Amino acid sequence: MFQLFRRFAGPYLFQIVVGPACKLIEVLFDLLTPLVIARMIDAAVAARDVDALLRYGVLLAGMAVVGICFTLVCQKMAALASQGMGTAIRGALFEHVNELSYAELDRFGTPSLITRITNDVNQVQLAIALGIRQLIRWPFLAVGSMVAALLIDVELGVIFLEATPLIGFVFWFVMARCVPYFRQMQQKLDRIGLITREGLSGVRVVRAFVREEHERERFAEAAREQAATAIAAGRLSSTLNPVTFLVMNLAVCAILWRGGVRVDAGGFTQGQVVAFVNYMTQTLLSIVYVANLVVVFTRASASAARVNEVLRCVPGIADEATAPVDLSAVAAGADEALALRLDGATFSYPDAAAPAVEDVSLELRCGGTLGVIGGTGSGKSTLVSLLPRLYDATAGAVEVMGVDVRSWPLDQLRRAVSIVPQKAELVSGTIRSNLLWRDVEADDAELWSALEAAQAGEFVRALPDGLDAHVEAGGANFSGGQRQRLTIARALVGAPEVLILDDSSSALDFKTDAALRAAVRGLARAATTRSGLPLTCVIVSQRVSSVRDADRICVMSHGRAVGLGPHAQLMEGCGLYREICASQLSEAEMAAVGAGAPAAEPRRPGCCATEGDECRDA
Repeated sequence: MFQLFRRFAGPYLFQIVVGPACKLIEVLFDLLTPLVIARMIDAAVAARDVDALLRYGVLLAGMAVVGICFTLVCQKMAALASQGMGTAIRGALFEHVNELSYAELDRFGTPSLITRITNDVNQVQLAIALGIRQLIRWPFLAVGSMVAALLIDVELGVIFLEATPLIGFVFWFVMARCVPYFRQMQQKLDRIGLITREGLSGVRVVRAFVREEHERERFAEAAREQAATAIAAGRLSSTLNPVTFLVMNLAVCAILWRGGVRVDAGGFTQGQVVAFVNYMTQTLLSIVYVANLVVVFTRASASAARVNEVLRCVPGIADEATAPVDLSAVAAGADEALALRLDGATFSYPDAAAPAVEDVSLELRCGGTLGVIGGTGSGKSTLVSLLPRLYDATAGAVEVMGVDVRSWPLDQLRRAVSIVPQKAELVSGTIRSNLLWRDVEADDAELWSALEAAQAGEFVRALPDGLDAHVEAGGANFSGGQRQRLTIARALVGAPEVLILDDSSSALDFKTDAALRAAVRGLARAATTRSGLPLTCVIVSQRVSSVRDADRICVMSHGRAVGLGPHAQLMEGCGLYREICASQLSEAEMAAVGAGAPAAEPRRPGCCATEGDECRDA
C-alpha cells in the first residue's frame, strides 16, 4: 500500500495535507464539546441561569457549524485525492499491462488482470479516501478523549486505560486471521471473472451444445466458493465490534459506578461525570470505527499487493534498440536482400514439456511468399509470432530485413511487420476507426486500397455508411468472413514491409481466398511499401491451396520444420506434406500436380466455391 502511495501521491500532496488538517480542526471542536456541556450543566443548569444556558447553546451551535464546514472541505480533498490517485493507478496499470509480452500476459491471465484493474484498484481507492477522512479523526479523537478524561480525573481514567491492551489483543487476533481470507476472496473473484468471460464470449458455443445448465452450475459453484470465503472473513471481522463494545461498556459501567460514589461524596460534579461519560463514548465510537478502518485497510493491503505484483513485473521483451533501422540500404539491394531469416530459432513456453518451436532455420528474400503449414499444435502460430517479437526466441536468431529483431525499436518493427491473428478482433467504433489503428494519418484512398486488396471493398461499399459504418464490440455485427477481411485490410494500412496472415482466411471461400492471394502478390510486384521494398508475405494456413503457390513452404510438425521448399519439391521429398495434400486433393488433382499442371481449387464435399464469406453446406 505504501509503495503505491509513494509512487502516485505526489500530485495530490496538497489535498492529502489539507484534508486531514481540516479533519483535525473538527476533532478539536469535538473534544471541546464535552467541556462546554459540563460547564453548561454546572454553571447554567445548576444555577438556573437562562442567559448563560443560551450563551453556551449558541457556542455549541457555532462550533457545530464551523466543524461541518471543515468536514466538507475534508470530504472534497478526500474525493479529489482518492479519485485522482485511483485513476492514476488504474492508468499506470493498464499502460504497464500493454507493455507486457505475451509470456507475462499468459502468466497472469486476462480475468485476473481485469479484476486487478477494477476491483483491486477500487479497494485501494476506498482506503485512500477513508485514510484522508477518518485515519486522523478516529485515532486522534480516541487518544484526545482519553487524555481529556485523564485530565478530569486520573483515577477514573485508569479504568479505561486498563481496557486498552485487551482491545488491542482482539484487533491482533482477528486481523491476523482475516488477511488470508481477503487474499483468497480476490483470487476467487478472478475465478468468477474467468467463468463469466468464457460464458459470455462463448455464448454461441454454449447454446449450440446445450451447456447452459452446466455453465450456470459452474458459475454458481464459483460464486458459492467466493461467498463462503467472504462469509468466513465477515464472521471473524464481525466479532470486532461486539467484543469492543462489550469491553468498552464494561469500562463505562465501572466509571459510572465509581463516579457516582465520588459525586455522593462531594468530590465530583455532575457536569464532570457527564463530560467523562461523553469522552468515554467518543472513545468507544472511535475504537469501533478504527476497527472498521483496520478491516478496510487490510483488504486494501491485499489488493495493493496484487496491483504491485503486476507493476513490478518486468516485461520479458524490452525495447533495446537505441536508433531506428535504416531500410534504405535494404531497398537499394532489394533483389538480393533477405526479408526474413531464422537461424536455429527455438522457443519454449514456461513449464512446457517440450519446445513449441525447435531449431527452425529458413530464409526468404524481399517480395517473396512463405507458406507455413502443419497439423494443429505443430507450432505454426508460435513460429510467426517470433517475427514481430510477440515472443522472444529462447535460442537461435530471428532477423527481419537483415537486422536481428532485438535490434529493432519495437514500434518500428511492428510497423514494418504487420500480423493478422487467427482470431479476427475488431473493437467498437466504425470501420474507419478500426482501419486507422496502424496509421492514424491514412486518408480514405489508402483505406479503400487496403479494403480492395483484402476483398472487403465490395461489402463495405454496400453498407449505407460505408467507412463510417458502426462496428459492435468484437465485430459481432459482421460475419466471420467479413471480420477476417476487415482485419486483413487493417493490417495492410500503413504499407508494412512484411505481412503475416496467421490462418486469417479460414472463414473465406476458395474464390475469395484466391483473389486475396492474387492481390497480395500484386502488392509485392508493385513495391507498395513506404520504404520502396516489395511486400513480403507469410501465410499460415491449413489449406494446401493457400500455400502451394508460395516461393517457399515450411512444413511444421511438433515444433520442427520437417520440410522446406517449393510445392513441387515437397511433393517429392516430404512425406507429411504429401499426406496433407492427399487429404485435401482428389486423386485427379494429385495426379495433375504430380505431372506439373496447376491443380484446380479443391472443393469440400457439400460446399460451393462461389463468392461469399464462408463455405456453407449445399
